[in-house]
Amino acid sequence: MTEPADLVAQRIEQLLAEHHPKTTDPVEFRGAQYDLGLAWVHFPEGWGGLGLRPDLQREIDRELREAGAAAPGERHFFGMTMAGPTIVTHGSDEIRHRLLRRMFTGEDAWCQLFSEPGSGSDLASLACKAVRDGDEWVVSGQKVWNTLAHIADRGMLVTRTDPDAPKHKGLTYFALDMHAPGVEVRPLRQMTGQAEFNEVYLTDVRVPDADRVGDVGEGWRVAMTTLMNERTTIGGGSAPPARGTGAIAEAVRIWKEEASVRTAAAKDLLLRRWIEAEVLRLTNVRASQNRRAGNPGPEGSIAKLMFAEVNSRIYDLCMDLLGTTALTGYDYQMRRAANLGLTGPAGSSRTMFLRSRANSIEGGTSEIQRNIIGERVLGLPGEPRVDKDVAWSAVPRN
Repeated sequence: MTEPADLVAQRIEQLLAEHHPKTTDPVEFRGAQYDLGLAWVHFPEGWGGLGLRPDLQREIDRELREAGAAAPGERHFFGMTMAGPTIVTHGSDEIRHRLLRRMFTGEDAWCQLFSEPGSGSDLASLACKAVRDGDEWVVSGQKVWNTLAHIADRGMLVTRTDPDAPKHKGLTYFALDMHAPGVEVRPLRQMTGQAEFNEVYLTDVRVPDADRVGDVGEGWRVAMTTLMNERTTIGGGSAPPARGTGAIAEAVRIWKEEASVRTAAAKDLLLRRWIEAEVLRLTNVRASQNRRAGNPGPEGSIAKLMFAEVNSRIYDLCMDLLGTTALTGYDYQMRRAANLGLTGPAGSSRTMFLRSRANSIEGGTSEIQRNIIGERVLGLPGEPRVDKDVAWSAVPRN
């Protein structure tokens, strides 16, 4: 039998021989990559994978990047990291066939439609309802904080299909067509000046039952697959300085090129942040070795929680190193680009400092991650339920 690494090497060689990235349209190239099982190598054969160890994907991606293949963009992000693992785990063969290849090529961009104005951390209390009408479902409700919904073709949608069932039991998951009549997307302006988050209004949207992912009433279980992959993806966002990307690499570059900030105190902080980033990276490497295809465990919450805290602390340091220039927008990235004769986005460090505030909210708040770690990882007892009426009656009144 062919060893896994040898099989992967053969498929990479075949892909580059028949569809070289420098002469092939990116969508066609990624389609061929999917067909050869090199999209998600740990997925089953026929669905973009070869049923092999997930760590082999890093080698595939490295070799294809070195050969000139374009890196995945924002159109690929939610499909590759969340929708793909969810659909391959819970979807029928028919829905896998329709959706997986197109999400990997980027022909269909995806977004996530979970949170609601009254259901953020308590996702199971969501109110967006879906009522069955023959072979269709009629969906009405509102979602919020939906990243990239304004460019999405499909949405990972969780709805309430049985209002009489316990809140975790009455949910159903759909792959929503974002271009269907009744879907309205309204961008939300952030303090960074960008508008990557959105509100999505659903008014009597007709969703085919063929777009349902998992059984009716099993939406919570399906959503947990999405959320575990989301938390693992967010938590895995750290990279070592040697790779030249990520928050800690930014701090190291500022330190190297700004002589005026090289004090003993700043050096101590930089080393502390570097150690934290490296510990986080190694934690993710260790977790990835045990991650099951399409359904990582609650350990992703550990990485997600720590990423939010470490990333914020690193960008706090970047702002301290840049001093008052960071407040004007003429920060390190802008000056560096000007010195190199380049033009690009100004205020990168400042923007990322502001953007990092969202890390403790998106993908499940840090408070929720601590509950998951305590109850599901450490096995601690859950928080006692409080009778709100009793609690309120105990409040002293003047």
